[in-house]
Amino acid sequence: MESVQAIKQRFGIIGNDPKLNRAIEKAIQVAPTDISVLVTGESGVGKESIPKIIHALSHRKHGKYIAVNCGAIPEGTIDSELFGHEKGAFTGATSTRSGYFEVADGGTIFLDEVGELPLPTQVRLLRILENGEFLKVGSSKTQKTDVRIVAATNIKMVEAIEKGKFREDLYYRLSTVDIHLPPLRERHEDIHLLFRKFASDFAQKYKMPTVRLEDDAVKLLLQYRWSGNIRQLRNVAEQISVLEQERNISYNTLRSYLPDMGSNLPAVIENKKRESDFSSEREILYKILFDMKQDVNDLKKLTMELMNASNVSKVKEEHSTLINKIYSEEKEAEESLSSFVEEDTESEDVEVLSIPESVSEGSVANYDFAEEIQEEENLSLQDKELELIKKSLEKYGGKRKDAAEELGISERTLYRKIKQYNL
Repeated sequence: MESVQAIKQRFGIIGNDPKLNRAIEKAIQVAPTDISVLVTGESGVGKESIPKIIHALSHRKHGKYIAVNCGAIPEGTIDSELFGHEKGAFTGATSTRSGYFEVADGGTIFLDEVGELPLPTQVRLLRILENGEFLKVGSSKTQKTDVRIVAATNIKMVEAIEKGKFREDLYYRLSTVDIHLPPLRERHEDIHLLFRKFASDFAQKYKMPTVRLEDDAVKLLLQYRWSGNIRQLRNVAEQISVLEQERNISYNTLRSYLPDMGSNLPAVIENKKRESDFSSEREILYKILFDMKQDVNDLKKLTMELMNASNVSKVKEEHSTLINKIYSEEKEAEESLSSFVEEDTESEDVEVLSIPESVSEGSVANYDFAEEIQEEENLSLQDKELELIKKSLEKYGGKRKDAAEELGISERTLYRKIKQYNL
């Protein structure tokens, strides 16, 4: 088994950070097996080196090694790229095509940005991991493949699973061994070492003297957060090597190449901010629901008083504020509820009782509740609701849309009522 130092020299890996060394040690240990590996870490930390090490030290080293950037392939074609397709499977499929899993049989496939895979593709990938079987797009013939899968991602997989963007069973199959590469800001002693290596490489490439950092510039180099990690450091070294006439780089010169020095926050803070925004939106929607529930209760109370009152006009006058509040915003509230229900079908089942269109804003003069209930005064409010729904459905020949409009409720609510009353 090769040593960590020998592997770093072989694959051009620079640095002596203990976390980096541990990641390489794990790659060396799992390489002889066929265990699936998930490489995690921020963008730009060099995750692509780990699958190369694993493949080179495995019994598959003479087989094909294919690296696939899952985030760069359009969702509509990724199944065809990975699993192949039959002639005529879709528009433009003029011939049969072999996918990466067929071509790499006996070798290794590196799935970079695996967290970007669409859910249907995740199902296909899970099948390969479980029994080595796959179907070409447009084919019903099962094919077998013997491929070792190494995946990588820069997203937090647990959060992606909670949001339904990634299958939990696939995650556990991919992450039999998890190899984490630390961000550059945690490899404090390696930053200047990497910069010197990049500066030397670019000096040879562009045939010019190597740039060197003054002491205060080195301190700035170590203090900077490097949100783009090694990729960003390499780009800065290349820019300075090409653009600067003076080969000794001062603090101010280096500072001019580092964006957002005053407010350069790590990506994790931005993610938390997005989560906070999402939570705030949910809280607003829940508040709307609770307010609507209170309005419904007030409306039921008002309806009962109107049913039992001898002087309807007096009741209307006493509750004019409530009537205005409930009915003037009826459409807006109904749309908010409908949107929320579509987004989260597990939310509380809320009933919305609305007034017919004939009732104008702030007035119920043209709608006499007392007159509606004279025939069956002793029936409960629920019975009355059933009666009104039946009449509307009969009137419009069972057309729910027209009946819902007359009743002043959404078609979704009417459908729920029909199921509730077994109509």
